[in-house]
Amino acid sequence: MTVLTRPATAFATGPVLAIAGLAGLALLLTSGRYAGGFDELYFLVAGRDHLSWGYFDQPPLIPALAAGTDALFPGSLVALRLPMTLAAAAGVVVTALIAREFGGGRGAQAMAAACYATSGIVIVSHWLATYVLDPFLWTLVTWLLVRWTRTRRDGLLAWAGVVTAVSLETKFLIPALWAAVLLAALWLGPRELLTRPKLGLGAAIAVVVTVPTLLWQATHGWPYTRMGDVVAKEFPGYGGFARDALLGAGVGVGVLALLYGIWRLLRSPELRPYRYLGVAVLLVTAAVLLTHGRANYVMGVYAVPFAAAATELTRRNLVRWWKAVAWPVFVLSAVVTLVALPVWPASARPSFGPFLLGSTFAGGELPQQELAKAIGQAYAALPPEARARTAVYAEIYPFAAVTEFYGPPYGLRRVYSGHRAYWFFGPPPESADAVLFAGFDPGLLRPYFAHETPVVDGLLWHYDGRTAPWARIWPALRTE
Repeated sequence: MTVLTRPATAFATGPVLAIAGLAGLALLLTSGRYAGGFDELYFLVAGRDHLSWGYFDQPPLIPALAAGTDALFPGSLVALRLPMTLAAAAGVVVTALIAREFGGGRGAQAMAAACYATSGIVIVSHWLATYVLDPFLWTLVTWLLVRWTRTRRDGLLAWAGVVTAVSLETKFLIPALWAAVLLAALWLGPRELLTRPKLGLGAAIAVVVTVPTLLWQATHGWPYTRMGDVVAKEFPGYGGFARDALLGAGVGVGVLALLYGIWRLLRSPELRPYRYLGVAVLLVTAAVLLTHGRANYVMGVYAVPFAAAATELTRRNLVRWWKAVAWPVFVLSAVVTLVALPVWPASARPSFGPFLLGSTFAGGELPQQELAKAIGQAYAALPPEARARTAVYAEIYPFAAVTEFYGPPYGLRRVYSGHRAYWFFGPPPESADAVLFAGFDPGLLRPYFAHETPVVDGLLWHYDGRTAPWARIWPALRTE
């Protein structure tokens, strides 16, 4: 067993915490705008009204987190999004810690932190989502692996198992990271990583914690396995994936740091013990690409290249004026990141040349309120006797979630859908022999009702005279 004797440098507490604090502050000050995203509202409704050990498209952690924060601070977007704000700020700090393990001094740690703080991870941290928390958890696991590589303290591997267990309650993606890490370690070393008992302990912890979620999946026909096909249908093509994965590292310094960091991980003699992690980054990216996954799936591997790039830049004999160029580039990247957050009025233009502005969030959030308003008003306008026997049915889960969230002022507290997890939430009661349908395809429910009446052209239809029990209709309505 080879143990690296190089001591870790002092942690750059002031600069790193300042960068993390600024990133967190920017998210906190903009987290009340503009309205809830449809995924956020879906998570909230799922956790608040249908808390379970699993769902069609995710494990239980994010819905439970959404429900918990909303119970403490009802209706507060700032509170709902606070966990993601904290995760983003913590990711900044952990990236600096990785640079410290690589031997990077104060400047390298600050640069690594700045790369993370100006990446797309911070921009998407405006929302509460699985794809926001999971990159932070991957970053934490890679820091533990980097530290283990330097110190060979096996207890770090057990802690990596604990973090993996949390990640598995968020998304089922982290096994891809571990598979890539172990294959790369088997090829390049340190091969002893695969034989450490504490690694087995960490794996056992992750498996035990995940058992209830796996049992839910098993007893419901393993619905999560269908998510691969759902995601693949959205694949933008190999070029689009490469573009989004690169730009996700940050428009400006992030893309450069990602590419340079991977290169130095593969080539630098000083980083030779960590080369397996550079290969793991490439393996994960290739796996996501070949399975037609989403570009945000690779955000969790950005931190190690960021830290490697910053460390290598600060210890190489570069021209004297490189710092005078580097810091303005960081400032420009920070500005690009800031303007991509919702700092603008909702009416502001959504882009400026090739740069997206944060007002694009409004386009994905505010129309949902209008949709829920239209559905709610149509439901409230029904005669009382008709309303009492009418269920609201949404063709897709975003329609269902936003209507359920914004519906109570209209007397609407439950919405039904056959789409994704909503199908598992169950059908309307048998007393509901009429339906107010919101969607695109009125033919979806037409075979099961005697009467169809358009309510809002192209959006809402009212069906009456149900011709079969819901128990017979419901299996046919399941969509993914």
